[in-house]
Amino acid sequence: METLSLWSLVMDGGYIMIPLAILLLLAIYIFVERCIVITRASKEDPTFMNRIRDYVHEGDLASAVKLCKNTDTPYARLILKGVQRIGRPTQDVLTAIENTGNIEVGNLGRGLAWLSTTAAGAPMLGFLGTVVGMIQAFFTLAKAGTASNISLLSGGIYQALVTTVAGLVVGIIALFAYNYLVARIGKVMNNMEAKSMEFMDLLNEPA
Repeated sequence: METLSLWSLVMDGGYIMIPLAILLLLAIYIFVERCIVITRASKEDPTFMNRIRDYVHEGDLASAVKLCKNTDTPYARLILKGVQRIGRPTQDVLTAIENTGNIEVGNLGRGLAWLSTTAAGAPMLGFLGTVVGMIQAFFTLAKAGTASNISLLSGGIYQALVTTVAGLVVGIIALFAYNYLVARIGKVMNNMEAKSMEFMDLLNEPA
């Protein structure tokens, strides 16, 4: 009994499989690269804010700046911006922290637009390949000069449907990868907001 292999299906899909393969490789690359970046950004130093509090209360801002620079995380860069603005109005400090936070979130989300585009565009590319394949199948059948050659038509349709399956597979992978990364970035953002609020409360504490 003849069986279908994955490789034969891919080969039968035609030239539309090339951009789909490129989109799949791009989605995998972005997912792995962003996972590494977000994992690094999620590192947590449980003593960080306590040490910042001690330095600020002691007036040792140089040590606070050094600690922030040595802690390579988004929340540390937010606190660094806040420490460097100590002495200015509270609203100025908060604005500087918020602006830095927006930059950090933008850096974490770099490349996610490609994942979102792939999730939406890959199924459409697959459907386009199927439509083109169906046209070719019916054109071949018409040229054959017979309406009874079912095997000729079914073979063309089977090849045409391969691109729809491939497009859906790539789109689903990209969609799950996108949502997973968005969820992880959301956790980092929550941590940044918590640290920012803790720092602003610190500035209002009595020495």
